This record gives sequence, structure tokens and C-alpha cells, in this order.
Amino acid sequence: MGEEVLAAVRGGVLEVTINRPEARNAMTKAAAEAIAAAMNRLDAEDDLRCAILSGAGGTFCAGMDLKGFLRGELPVDARGGFGGITTWTPNKPVIAAVDGHALAGGMELALACDLIVANVDARFGIPEAKRGLVAAGGGLVQLPRLLPRPLAMELALTGEAIGAMRAFELGLINRVTEGPAIEAARDLAEMIVANGPLAVAASKAIVRDSWLWPVEDINTHQNPYVAHVFTSEDAKEGARAFAEKRKPEWKGC
Repeated sequence: MGEEVLAAVRGGVLEVTINRPEARNAMTKAAAEAIAAAMNRLDAEDDLRCAILSGAGGTFCAGMDLKGFLRGELPVDARGGFGGITTWTPNKPVIAAVDGHALAGGMELALACDLIVANVDARFGIPEAKRGLVAAGGGLVQLPRLLPRPLAMELALTGEAIGAMRAFELGLINRVTEGPAIEAARDLAEMIVANGPLAVAASKAIVRDSWLWPVEDINTHQNPYVAHVFTSEDAKEGARAFAEKRKPEWKGC
């Protein structure tokens, strides 16, 4: 058996691949910890601007490895939770590239990412109730924040899956592609990499955190996220590049 998670760098993007195709990339503890380690690397290396998370062999992730569960193993990382990323997120963006099935913990893993692109034949669902389990990796919390409550209830209580186009119509995913999801994810990543890294990280953090902020306190909460961006060299470079009609050269400071 080879490595359960592969990582490669392509144009400032860390491509992380769950590599258990023989098990439809069902999540193990080793895989969860390897994904968490890859996300630590994403934050630690300045040359990396974002990550793509995908699955090998034409499927994303079929959820928890049930054989491991029966042995008493939980596919979680101490900080990142299920799949290494559902209870913690890196500072930089992560794109889920979904082919095939993103079911149970696999859907929760996709929802934990910041953007999702999917092949037109991909399927999404949280079928835990069908197995006497509960979608405790974030699905039951995230879906009511992303969907009207009755739709979130339907997915949770019936356990039925939906296709990529339906997920797109509901606003759960960003793009649907006829080809491999990784290609569409790379296009999206390229646009992110072209932008100022400090601005991207601050924007992600505000979008992720601001749903908790009272309207009257938005500026108070937001200022710590953005103050260093407006005084950065990148902010000056962005303005100069715009005035000079050229591409900016970001320094990340």
C-alpha cells in the first residue's frame, strides 16, 4: 500500500490528493493526520498561496472508513477533526475538487473547504442516518447555515444524495465541469494566486468568521483582520501596478 495522501506543488498551489482509490478514498486516521500536516505546510510556506483537495481514482471521499471504525479507529486529527480540516481551517484558501462521491464525511470534508468545484456526475450527501450514525463532522451544523432549514433537514433525515447540478443550484458549490474537477479547481486557484496574499487571507478570515458578528460591531471585529493589509507593501504595490497598467509583484508583506 502506498501513501494514503499525496502532496505536490503546482504554480504556488499545494495539490493534496486522498490516495485510497481501492476504498473510494474512505477516511482513515492516518489520512486525516496527513491532510492536517499538508494544511500546516500550506500556512508555513510563503510560496504556497492556496490548496486543492481531491481524491484519486475518480472519487472524492466516501466518508469514514467503516472497517477502521469497527476496529475502534476514528479518522480524526487532534486539531483538525474529521479529515484533518473540519474543525480547523488554514489561513489560506482550500478548494475541494470533487469527482464521483462526496458522501457522509466526504461531503463534510468538501464543506469544510472554502470553495467547491465538481464534475457534473458528482454526488453529495450525508447518509449517516441510513447507517445508524450521525453526521457529526460538521454536516449538521454547516448545512443549515448554507441552505434553507427544510432542505438541510431533508438531506440529514432522509440521507439521500443530490447531484452536482442540484448542489450548484442550491449554492453549495461554485462550479460544475464536464471534465475532471481538478482542472476547474486549478483555474480557480490560478485566479486566487494572482491576488495579494495578505488580502486573500484576510478576506477568507472575515468571510469565515463574520457570521458571528453583531451588525453594530462589524467594524470593531473586522479592523484587526485588515489593519495590517492597508499598511502593507502589497497594498502600495497593488495601487502602483494598477496605475502603471501592469501585473503586481506580491511580496506577502
